[in-house]
Amino acid sequence: MSIIVRIAARGEGVTADGQHAPFAVPGDVVGAGGTIVAGPHHQAPPCRHFPHCGGCQLQHADDATYADYLRDRITHALQTQGLAIPEMRAVHLSPPRARRRATFQAERRGRSVIIGFNEASSHRIVDLRECHVVLPELFALVAPLRTLLGKIMADKARAKVSMTRADQGVDLLIEGVTVEGLEAVEALTDFGRARKLARLSIDEGYGPSPRYIPGDVTITLGGVPVGLPDGAFLQATADGEAALVAAVREIIGPATVTADLFSGLGTFALSLSGAVHAVEGARDAILALAATRRVTVEHRDLFRRPLDVSELARFEAVVLDPPRAGAREQVVSLATSAVPHIAYVSCNPSSFARDAAVLIAGGYELEWILPVGQFRWSTHVELAASFRR
Repeated sequence: MSIIVRIAARGEGVTADGQHAPFAVPGDVVGAGGTIVAGPHHQAPPCRHFPHCGGCQLQHADDATYADYLRDRITHALQTQGLAIPEMRAVHLSPPRARRRATFQAERRGRSVIIGFNEASSHRIVDLRECHVVLPELFALVAPLRTLLGKIMADKARAKVSMTRADQGVDLLIEGVTVEGLEAVEALTDFGRARKLARLSIDEGYGPSPRYIPGDVTITLGGVPVGLPDGAFLQATADGEAALVAAVREIIGPATVTADLFSGLGTFALSLSGAVHAVEGARDAILALAATRRVTVEHRDLFRRPLDVSELARFEAVVLDPPRAGAREQVVSLATSAVPHIAYVSCNPSSFARDAAVLIAGGYELEWILPVGQFRWSTHVELAASFRR
């Protein structure tokens, strides 16, 4: 018999001698034949679809254990780079049923349509009848979508269904279907109207095309309504966004001139005081942010053309929120700059730690890190980190 002492990156429990056990948490005991005897931190999963549904990997871990897992993912990444562990703030966990964006898979099988997340490491779809991570308003559309897709999908066809909670209601995008005939067109309009959608778009392979859009579609960031392009990136929960924004504001303090790099729609740029210059490579996002007229903007690929030292010289603070790959090219310039404060928001502890090593080698101090768990019960980790020169 062996006791589980930690949770590995992909969610399985690990004993002191390195034995891996699926769906085990610290304090569980691994018995003969791999049987698991639940310990004090092993909870009953709230969802009937766990563990088959790939949307969650850690519903069997209580909140304290899940928070420890998120923190450990970050500290392990830092240690891999040979870095000292800074102050680790208390982990911020978003509550259940808080995700405001989600992408489901759909498939028609004869007269039936199944909608859900794929099983782990599989293309098989789990036909969801409940979900404990997405907003109830989003999940309420799953059942009526089965009826709609039954009218417009061919047998054995698959589609992708993306939902986002906009200011005006749910923004719905269906990809991989071809809408043919008046009956199908009318079905889309009727569905959008009956469900009070903010927008219903179809992507037949040539990009999203709105089929029902009663008015403007916006998302409010920092108190400012911003036009919401199809497929635009948003923080997964409003709760998690608020925690990250608060951390960024604390890090940059009273800076009067700030650069927001990889700004997206302006999650941070629109929440900061002083003059803000937002830089983003996604054209639709930066145009939407520009239309607010609240910050200066620049459409620029920061991977191919990062801001150099001379361009960074005018900023008192920099906010970085790069994609999962990190910001290697931009961090190299920052490491030789004189910018006093850097707020780094990351969704990948590994690329963050790699970039942190560059900044620290350049003379920055990593003061503290706030771990954030927006993707409740998943292995996805986010953080905000304070660097100071």
